[in-house]
Amino acid sequence: MSDMSQPQKPRPAISQADYQRLSEFRYLIRRFLEFSQIQAEGAGLTPRQHQALLAIKGFPGGGPVTVGDLAERLRTRHHSAVELVNRLCEAGLVARNQDKDDHRRVLLQLTGRADDCLAELSAAHLDELSRIEPMLRRLLDRA
Repeated sequence: MSDMSQPQKPRPAISQADYQRLSEFRYLIRRFLEFSQIQAEGAGLTPRQHQALLAIKGFPGGGPVTVGDLAERLRTRHHSAVELVNRLCEAGLVARNQDKDDHRRVLLQLTGRADDCLAELSAAHLDELSRIEPMLRRLLDRA
């Protein structure tokens, strides 16, 4: 229930051009995600597995990645990330290593097979991103 004693902020006027910009932005994102899904499946991965490999490899600072870190990067629950890591380990794509400084922590590392697969996927994704970049720039520059 809203508090009637507080004055309502006026909503900014939204033009038809604003709606079109937002719609086009969403379309380009969906197009990229569809491309990504097709590429991942072509490489024998689920889109989520691909996202996890990329999150591990591209972790900010290049530091070690824990399951908790992965859950945060994928915006998922910890137990869901654990299940995903279990499947990645079973597939020979990720290894779990005990942290030498803190034996309670388990660190995730990509295997050579995962590195090779991710390199191919990333090259294709960067190529696709370069195709849609001009369209995204035009949308973002109209702010």
